[in-house]
This record gives sequence, structure tokens and C-alpha cells, in this order.
Amino acid sequence: MADEIFGYPRLAAIYDPLDPDRTDLHAYLVLAQQLDAKRVLDIGCGTGVFALLLADRGIEVVGVDPAQASIDVARGKPGSDRVRWICGDAAVLPPLKVDLATMTANVAQEIVAPEAWQQTLRGAHGALRPGGHLVFETRDPAARAWESWNRAASPRVTEIPGVGAVESWIELVEVSQPVVTFRWNYVFAADGQHLMSDSTLRFRGRQEVEADLIAQGYVLREVRDAPDRPGKEFVFVAQRP
Repeated sequence: MADEIFGYPRLAAIYDPLDPDRTDLHAYLVLAQQLDAKRVLDIGCGTGVFALLLADRGIEVVGVDPAQASIDVARGKPGSDRVRWICGDAAVLPPLKVDLATMTANVAQEIVAPEAWQQTLRGAHGALRPGGHLVFETRDPAARAWESWNRAASPRVTEIPGVGAVESWIELVEVSQPVVTFRWNYVFAADGQHLMSDSTLRFRGRQEVEADLIAQGYVLREVRDAPDRPGKEFVFVAQRP
């Protein structure tokens, strides 16, 4: 299930201006270049930011996401016709034979149920060509990122063209390790509407992820540090033999 901010049209439409700094994607662009990827599968593509960055570089891209509202936003962007958009589950994909499959930002952690996670890894494996790579990130549970997810640390007012001011903040709902639930709040100044978007993340340890990858037929090539969150995240680089 997609979070409300991805699946509800009014929230999906403001997702990009609420999170304009996507320098976290630079490392993925560099890796795609290093791997000489000509075809990329962007799992959990959301509003299409990363998929379109790849397409701008002449890469053939397939973006898949379960949230129709986010796919609609992606399709409305300039250059979107260069990307093949799929609204659906990454667990069931055609044999795309891509060189690289990615899950950026929170995508891997948002797949909470163990069986759904295994199915996603299998789906990505089937979509890769032999020798293709899967790359994704996940927060290190030891860093306890959720301890800073509260209203006092997160209040913000964003002026969005055509929408007006939107006040937002985050609050922690429940910590039941390895699962953490939090809630984003959004208040639209134009009409006072208060919308909420709940998100549940699974904090998998490094050994657990490595075991999951091996179980689904991958060869683990490298575990990197995330340049935008050094010491707080793992970036896994796995390969389909």
C-alpha cells in the first residue's frame, strides 16, 4: 500500500516542492554511469524525479509504483514520454532485461511485510538481465533515526506556486522494532484542510538484508556508506549472476 502522500492526488501534487533537495540521487546517477547502464528499472519511482534524471541522460527507463496519483504527476512532467510508466507491484514484472534496478530513498524500507519484500527482490531479479545489478539503500537500525521524528524538530511552512502556504510536521506514532510508524501532517493555508500521511518503515539490519539477497539468487558485490547520511545508512550493490 502506498502512503497517502503518494496516493492521494492533492498530496502527490505537492510532494516535489515539499522535498526539493534530491541530491541523494546523485550517487545513483554516478553508479548508473559506472555500470554503463543503458536500461534501468526504477522501483518505487513515485513522481518520477529519478526516472526523468536518467532519461535526460539518454537511458531507457521503466518506472514502477503502486500509487496512481504519483504516476499521474510523473506523466505530467516534461520529458515523461521518454519513460515507460507502470502503475503496479514490482513483485510482478515482465522480463525487462534491464542493466540496473534501483530502490532509492525509503522505497526498500516501505516494503514492510517479509513476504512482500522477498517477492520484490524476486521481481527485480527476474527483471534484470544476467549480470545486471540491483542497488538500494536502507537506514542502519543502530542509528535510531526515528528518535528525531517529532513536531519540535520538523515544523516547516512551504510556499507552493498555485497552492499557497503549506504547513507540515512529523510525529512518531509507534516504535515496535524492527517496524516504525510515523505521521506527516499537512495544513493548507488556502482552505485550512489538514491532511495526514502515515508511513511504516522496516529497519532491516545489514546481515538480514545480505541473507535475503543471497536467498533470492543475488551475489552481493558491495555494501557502501550513503554519502548523504554517512554512518547512518547502508547502500547495497547486488548482482544477478
